[in-house]
Amino acid sequence: MITEQELKTIEGSEEKDKGNANAFEALLEQLKRSRSTDFTGYKRQSLMRRVTKRMQTVSISSFSDYLDYLEVHPEEVTHLFNTVLINVTSFFRDKDAWDHLAKVIVYEILATKRERDNIKIWSAGCASGEEVYTVAMVFLEALGSDAFRDRVKIFATDIDEGALAQALQATYSVKDMEPVPITLRDKYFTISKGMYIFRPDLQRSIIFGRHDLVQDPPISNVDLLVCRNTLMYFNSETQSKVLARFHFGLNDAGFVFLGRAELLLTHAHLFTPVSLKHRVFKKLIKTDMREKPTSSGTDRYYRKKCIDAG
Repeated sequence: MITEQELKTIEGSEEKDKGNANAFEALLEQLKRSRSTDFTGYKRQSLMRRVTKRMQTVSISSFSDYLDYLEVHPEEVTHLFNTVLINVTSFFRDKDAWDHLAKVIVYEILATKRERDNIKIWSAGCASGEEVYTVAMVFLEALGSDAFRDRVKIFATDIDEGALAQALQATYSVKDMEPVPITLRDKYFTISKGMYIFRPDLQRSIIFGRHDLVQDPPISNVDLLVCRNTLMYFNSETQSKVLARFHFGLNDAGFVFLGRAELLLTHAHLFTPVSLKHRVFKKLIKTDMREKPTSSGTDRYYRKKCIDAG
């Protein structure tokens, strides 16, 4: 039988947990107000780990105390935002998967096109740009520079404007470039002050812009959608919503290229695996969609409002 003291201890612990949870939700609400980013659809445990990591750098142990700290130090919101957004990327990350894309999927896409048809690629959650320039190099190798400039348009989007600004610079250190074969470095990058810079004449085929996968309409009529290691941070409901938008944005022969931790096994009504090992999926044509996200005017919006690399 539970004693009165034990009952009070349990109730006190529950009250503390509730207060901690409320303070955490208040933190997310503050991020939403200050940075126009809604983290409601992100996995809570993952978010809590990221926030706790930032709290440790300022020696704070409770969400409520950290909320007070943000009120006194508003500049801390930027540091928190940058910590919560996980921009971990590299050139040719998971090389085997990129090799499969380059040797198989690119040519399947080209097989559906006439000689001068345009090719449309969307790099969703592009972070600091390594993924964007990787996919650009893959298509450059398949098409050559002239055809690439004439035919390929890559939409590179992210929710983090700071990461987008970095991607637009297209400037990378020697260490960043280690996964890039020397032959590709020599062909597609110049060197200035010890840094590698993606060639500006090729970068004009890339359009950068802020995009919220959960809130904003998808890019339309896409041949290849690259979104690697982003879906894994969303809860299942939000994943379903985003994947429905991806399905809508792809053309009928379109492919999705995901990260190693993302399988889509529960979304077989939308996509079929082309290479499960390499996380490449193809759109299933479906007429009965509950949610049909509008994309009217989306491409025009990005052409006018996004930071154009030209």
